Amino acid sequence: MVLEDPDGTRVLYDPGRTVAGPEDSRLGRVDVVLVSHMHGDHVGDKTIAAERPGGECANPAFPNNALPHTNAVNIAIAKGAKIVTGSEMPRFFGNKLKVLGGDPKNSQLVRFGASGKVGGVSITTVPAVHSNGIAGGMIGGQLGELLTAAGLTAYAGPPTGYVLNFSNGLVVYLSGDTGVTAEQDTVVRQLYNAKLVVMNIGDTFTTGPKEAAWVINELVRPAAVIASHANQPSTKSGKVIEGTRLDTFMKAVNVPVHTPLSSNTMSFDSGGNCVAGC
Repeated sequence: MVLEDPDGTRVLYDPGRTVAGPEDSRLGRVDVVLVSHMHGDHVGDKTIAAERPGGECANPAFPNNALPHTNAVNIAIAKGAKIVTGSEMPRFFGNKLKVLGGDPKNSQLVRFGASGKVGGVSITTVPAVHSNGIAGGMIGGQLGELLTAAGLTAYAGPPTGYVLNFSNGLVVYLSGDTGVTAEQDTVVRQLYNAKLVVMNIGDTFTTGPKEAAWVINELVRPAAVIASHANQPSTKSGKVIEGTRLDTFMKAVNVPVHTPLSSNTMSFDSGGNCVAGC
């Protein structure tokens, strides 16, 4: 997902596997890359072969290996973008940038309770409840091989969500992979007053659709939500499939739910109301 500020600053959130590397023309300019945690489907251990590959969502193909550097790092290098993360992730990304000839200072730290700014976008991290190990394949060499052989991952600190404050006053909460947290009330709602939420609803690995709906209705209480990370085919011909997690979530939420469709652009005002592309 790419989020663009009115001043043109462009933020790429969890590039994952569904971007065909830095040459993917759908990316356009990228100023900031955000990575919520180090799992391959978020940081990008593989990529699709082309911008519009064959097959279906139920059986995706990711033939290109992006390791050991990851899709996120490869995109940041090609675009001259900063990588903004929390926990213990910035040093890891800084080393990757350096190895590829980039500036390690372009990997920037924003820990809980602090914020950084790129262009018109103020960025802070907020707690998420999930795992966050760095797989051996992302490390490479003998150390990476030993970790893989032992079934272990390297410490990367806790995972994060993000709160973005755009120059038009819109505040957006990006949940990342998470369960229910107290901070969704105390920090995301009470402190930052997020009006738009991108909520992961995949169940088992994250909040399920009913739990995610409770987070929206009772904790964050935004004006609108974009459903994300359903972990199953959720739409067909642009329409929500009945009985899916997305369908369950939409029926349980008290505010407008917007479905992210490929190549579709939505615009939101400062109050979190969708004003175009809805």
